[in-house]
Amino acid sequence: MTEGTTSAAAEGADTLTRLEQEGEIAADYLEGLLDIADLDGDIDMDVEADRAAVSIISDAGSRDLQKLVGRDGEVLEALQELTRLAVHRETGDRSRLMLDIAGYRAKKRAELSELGAKAAADVKNSGEPVKLQPMTPFERKVVHDAVKAAGLRSESEGEEPQRFVVVLPA
Repeated sequence: MTEGTTSAAAEGADTLTRLEQEGEIAADYLEGLLDIADLDGDIDMDVEADRAAVSIISDAGSRDLQKLVGRDGEVLEALQELTRLAVHRETGDRSRLMLDIAGYRAKKRAELSELGAKAAADVKNSGEPVKLQPMTPFERKVVHDAVKAAGLRSESEGEEPQRFVVVLPA
């Protein structure tokens, strides 16, 4: 093994360790939040696509946790930002941590992937660009990935919060 390979492997391990640390800090923060709110939930941590992923799940049904998701995931987005700030405060590094509550993001990701694939199919059939509704950065990323997987390209246009995806012909 060459020195460069060892260094790259060590760097990869350091990144994983850093992401695991982010997950631990986030889990502690969220457990405190659940205690304060008197809500039941288990914390699950993982590393997905070079970012820490933390989920709050509940055995007793997710009715209580829906309060933490809010309308269209608005509360979830705010909690994710607060959790990222808590991680930043502890580590000094900006976090790209992804938070899911009661499977909301996982379900949304599946719906958006389907939307992106359908839009790509429509563009392939018509040869005309398709503009989608405004979306959050998370939602746009999922749609862009689905369009790319379908063999087409897409762009984001507009200004936040009215930024949207345009699926383009090949």
